Amino acid sequence: MPGFELFGTEERSEVNDVLETGILMRYGFDGPRKGIWKAKELEAAVCKVFGCSHAQLVSSGTAALTTAMAALGIGYGDEIILPSFTFVASFEAVISVGAIPVFVDVDDTLTLNPDAVRKAITAKTKCVMPVHMCGSMADLDALQAICKEHNLVLLEDACQSIGGSFKGKMLGTIGDAGTFSFDFVKTITCAEGGVIMSNRDDVFVKSDGYSDHGHDHKGVDRGADLHPFLGYNFRISELHAAVGLAQIQKLSQFLDIQKRNHAALKTILSAVPEISFRRVPDPQGDSCTFLSWFLPTEEATRAVVASLKEQGILGGNFYWYDNNWHYIRKWDHLKQALSLNALSPEHRAAVVLHASKNFSVSDAVMSRCISTAIGLLWTEEQLNDKGNAIVATVRKVLSGK
Repeated sequence: MPGFELFGTEERSEVNDVLETGILMRYGFDGPRKGIWKAKELEAAVCKVFGCSHAQLVSSGTAALTTAMAALGIGYGDEIILPSFTFVASFEAVISVGAIPVFVDVDDTLTLNPDAVRKAITAKTKCVMPVHMCGSMADLDALQAICKEHNLVLLEDACQSIGGSFKGKMLGTIGDAGTFSFDFVKTITCAEGGVIMSNRDDVFVKSDGYSDHGHDHKGVDRGADLHPFLGYNFRISELHAAVGLAQIQKLSQFLDIQKRNHAALKTILSAVPEISFRRVPDPQGDSCTFLSWFLPTEEATRAVVASLKEQGILGGNFYWYDNNWHYIRKWDHLKQALSLNALSPEHRAAVVLHASKNFSVSDAVMSRCISTAIGLLWTEEQLNDKGNAIVATVRKVLSGK
């Protein structure tokens, strides 16, 4: 992880196809593009590889979430339940459509705690949004049951778990809609990009229009399109789609390497009895982009992180508890609703309320967690050196030396 580690001739070839036509936009210019439609090809490949009926490419994972929410009818005053451990884009998208992010605790899967979800449901709840963090999945059986019982939308933020699956179905294709991010550090990259996946025809039609200024794409050219509803410019370019088209053809290779290196590193770390590992609801479906592990206490975890940093080997080992992007503890801008565009007083108050709740249950999990990113280019020697350095550091800290 990520795919840019194995960027090569395939990506250059796909990009050169676009450069030779000079048509960098995904829509229109039918003649000059000489049959080159990289975005359409990548959308078809997404459907085939991940097993969904529809795929709509957009400019980012954030745009994918925003578009999916709009297509699912989520908006003013609706509450969306999401985890306290996620990327900031998750709640940014919720707020952007006028909805309210209702954060709840995570458990040892590092994803939504189903019991916490149940307790958070109100008359305003419209959607449950599991975020499949660090390559693995939420407990989708439990979350699907909750959504069915309460007639709620299930929207999967699978941006960090491309290639993962749950009981034979690919993550991102199980709910009413799902999203991937194809940014530079995802399992497969377009440099920048994202996609909405769904098996619902209505979600696709609305996503197709919403992401391109409301165009219905039924005219003989863009000027002849009608606009059934308002939309925005979330289009992907042909250049970005071209990179992704090459990358998706390598996905199985990426996943094989990740799983092999993940298993080898886990074996090394398992030599320390005090190290435990995240619970994975379906171990066979883990995309293995990260190996996430726990130490017995926050104090020990902080000491290990500090020692790894001092040795110059912290890189690739993430302590999310102190991370500004991924855990609610550090999201002061959200807790104060510091938005450049003014929110309504009611919206702002709701955002602040739900961001400022007590997350001590999540704290108890995240303060003891370190996630090690799995490299695609590691040699066997490098992998062993990394694992043994972590083990030695943990043992030294736990021994008190």
